[in-house]
Amino acid sequence: MNAEVSLPSCFSDGMVLQQNSQVKIWGWANPKEPVSVIPSWNKKEYKTEADSNAYWELTIETIQAGGPYEVEIKGYNTLQLTNVLLGEVWFCSGQSNMEMTADWGIDNKEEEIAKADFPEIRFFRTAKVTADYPQVNAIGNWETCTPETMRKNSAVAYYFARRLQEIEPDVPVGLIVSAWGGTPAEVWMPKNVFSNDKSYYKTAIDRKLSEYCPVEPSKTFNSMIYPLIGYKIAGFLWYQGESNVGESTYQQLFTELIQSWRKLWKEELSFYYVQIAPYQYEGEGTYAAMTRDLQRQVLALPKTGMVVISDVATLNDIHPTNKKTVGTRLADMALKEHYNVLKGTVESPAIQSAKKVKKGVELTFEHNESLHFTTKENLFEIAGNDGVFYQAKAKIVEGKVIVGCSKVKYPEYIRFAWGNAVQSNLFNEAELPASTFKIAIP
Repeated sequence: MNAEVSLPSCFSDGMVLQQNSQVKIWGWANPKEPVSVIPSWNKKEYKTEADSNAYWELTIETIQAGGPYEVEIKGYNTLQLTNVLLGEVWFCSGQSNMEMTADWGIDNKEEEIAKADFPEIRFFRTAKVTADYPQVNAIGNWETCTPETMRKNSAVAYYFARRLQEIEPDVPVGLIVSAWGGTPAEVWMPKNVFSNDKSYYKTAIDRKLSEYCPVEPSKTFNSMIYPLIGYKIAGFLWYQGESNVGESTYQQLFTELIQSWRKLWKEELSFYYVQIAPYQYEGEGTYAAMTRDLQRQVLALPKTGMVVISDVATLNDIHPTNKKTVGTRLADMALKEHYNVLKGTVESPAIQSAKKVKKGVELTFEHNESLHFTTKENLFEIAGNDGVFYQAKAKIVEGKVIVGCSKVKYPEYIRFAWGNAVQSNLFNEAELPASTFKIAIP
């Protein structure tokens, strides 16, 4: 009895494959059924056969960006994939700010939608589905960017692709978008990273249920990430954190997420993420500032980058409507750090060190070119051993920030922009804001 060769949804008409790479293609067929894949760009025939579980996979070689091409898959039947492009593929995930579409109400919505006719940008948007166990196929399909498709796809991802193509106009961009508003980070992680000895385990299993999204560990990973593992990509884009605000374990949790995804893709892929924006959360406290600082600390991982967006925050709306700036900043980071085609400063000023000096504390920043304040508001605070913070005065001297406070004779800790809805006023020459931070002073 014969079975027809078949493919997961990510391999279909209109797909984008990573250029200049060894790309894995996989699917299903009758056990022992011979399977061959013939791409039109090199007309080579790559052969394998299905195993006893009816699964097959093989690796094909792609060339430089271009298309459209065709890919033929032959078993006992033949599949012909058309309108295939070779370019750059990025995996975009997170919660509502990554999911947010133009239709939600981005800046200049109607104008942006009307001009979104870019046939060499393609979206693969996975459906919102959960599963208790890892699945073999995601629900989704490739779409060409038109006004009608752009309006219902991730605005951040779209603007990321647009910026890439401003610099590399002949390179198609594929955007795999797996995002779900309201989700905490743990739903996007494989179950094997959770155990009783992990600091974030109890927080994850005790989380209150939501009316709008899953909150149990691995629920979306199983259905919206796992089926796509192995699809050759350039890197990851991530915008999430609002649903983990105030959790002291977020740094460990987020670090584990990045490391687990890289392990599953078997490559230390670039991972660029957006720091959550200042927002007037309910109640008192500075728990959102803590989360922003924990996100900053994840930059200790190699090949990561963080976009700070406090300057485009909408303090009364957790969803900033200026998604163009967000996507562009992510793209600029990729263009400089991943592709090495952009020069200049694309990073925010980043706290590097603090030391005690005669007049207070001297702070050194990376990416401190033309460091300046945009307002006269004092956002630095200093504390002694008692941990009580007092507002401090700050001035910039030769690219360094000198901070002092007469109420603290022996400073031990310093923090900046420490509040749920506090927007940074320290910028560099690229007009990028410094991140919230809190550090000890050696």
